[in-house]
Amino acid sequence: MQFMLILNETADDFARRNDPAQAGDYWGGWTAFIGAMAQAGIIVKGDGLQGPHAATTLRIRDGRRMVEDGPFADTKEQLGGYFVIDVGDLDAALDWAAKAPSAVTASVEVRPVLPPMPAPGQ
Repeated sequence: MQFMLILNETADDFARRNDPAQAGDYWGGWTAFIGAMAQAGIIVKGDGLQGPHAATTLRIRDGRRMVEDGPFADTKEQLGGYFVIDVGDLDAALDWAAKAPSAVTASVEVRPVLPPMPAPGQ
């Protein structure tokens, strides 16, 4: 069964990515987590994302396209990346989510992936 681990991070987490004094610990934690998942053979897909400062938000209002720089949501946590993993059940997905570095400082949302949509006409 496939689950998406939605990895949220705090502003401090994003700042640690590029701080020479903290980047080694930050990236070391992620490298260990990703390596463990790779060794277990459960990664289907995954990507880290640039920080919220690089976001662009699009909304359609009254038929007009509105574009804003930055994330639309004003929250304490922002999306830092994701993984789609293939494991036996929700409990296994939660066990992996608990190992993510962002689980300690922010959160990891776990969602089942929808099955592929049938092609039109099938």
